[in-house]
Amino acid sequence: MLPFPALAASEEWRLAIRNVHTNESVDAVFVRNGRLVADGLAELNHGLRDWRTGQIMEMDPRLLSLLVQLREKLDVTGSCKIDLISGYRSPETNAALRARGGEHTGVASMSQHMLGKATDIMIPGVSLERLRGAALALGGGGVGYYPRDGFVHVDTGRVRHW
Repeated sequence: MLPFPALAASEEWRLAIRNVHTNESVDAVFVRNGRLVADGLAELNHGLRDWRTGQIMEMDPRLLSLLVQLREKLDVTGSCKIDLISGYRSPETNAALRARGGEHTGVASMSQHMLGKATDIMIPGVSLERLRGAALALGGGGVGYYPRDGFVHVDTGRVRHW
C-alpha cells in the first residue's frame, strides 16, 4: 500500500530533481499502477545521494511521495525540476557539517538525512514562504524553514516545524 491514498488514482508518480551542487538531473517514474518501480527508485536514490562522498542510500518512498504531493499542492508541473540542496547525508558528511558550524548550524546529530528520510529543496518560481506553507499544510513530517540559506527542509519523521 502506498503512503498517500489521495495520489493512488494516478497511474504514474514522476519526480524530477536537479542537484544544485553537481547540476545533475534525474527525471524518473517511481510508481506505476500503484506499484513501486525499481529502476525509477534506483535513479532517484542515485540523484539524492550524498554528493560529497558519492554514497547512495535507499530513500524512503514516503519522502518521494511527499515531494510529489508537495509539487501537486503547489500546482507545479511534473516536468519542473525540484532543486535539491541536500538529500542523503552520510554520517561522515553530517558530522563534518555539524563540526564546521557548531551546534547552531541546524544540522542535527541524528539527522533524518542520514536515514534517507529528508531533503532540503527549493522549487524555481515558487517562493520559499509558499513552499514552506504547502509543506506544513500537508502534515507529512518535519518542515524546516531556512530563508537565509534559500531552502525548505522536508522529511518523513514526526510532524514538527522550525
